[in-house]
Amino acid sequence: MTAPAENAAEETQTPSGGLAAQATPVTPDGAPANGQSTEPGEAAEASADEAPKPKRGRPKGGARKTRSVELTLTISGGADGEWQADLRHGTERLVQGMIIPAAAVSRAAKELHPEISGGIETVLDETRKQHRERLEQLEAEMSKVKQALAELEDEEDEEDE
Repeated sequence: MTAPAENAAEETQTPSGGLAAQATPVTPDGAPANGQSTEPGEAAEASADEAPKPKRGRPKGGARKTRSVELTLTISGGADGEWQADLRHGTERLVQGMIIPAAAVSRAAKELHPEISGGIETVLDETRKQHRERLEQLEAEMSKVKQALAELEDEEDEEDE
């Protein structure tokens, strides 16, 4: 062959039995420009040596996991109507034993979910009922004390006369 051409022709056999020419770009020194050999045996060796390198960093695309933050809020209440909140971030305790008004607990529960709100409202209704009963007892006792005091004052007024 004479001086290297810009394109070297490579002959391959077509399925019908004929020959087809395929152009391969070459460099000025005659080597293939794309790094492939013009010889069939060398092409297989070259592709085996040039295995794709794994990419560095995170893979692009695909489903991405959202990063989650684990916070645990524990709200506890007793029959006395006093509510407390504890807050943890993983294993670290951020808040412990913070007193929370029952009304704030009720409002927060309504904001979260109807099932949560329903459970908390059941507890709050029971607490309200217990407080009303206690109030009635105290009012009855206060009425008795007022009556006893009034009787004592009436007796004192009678003695002064």
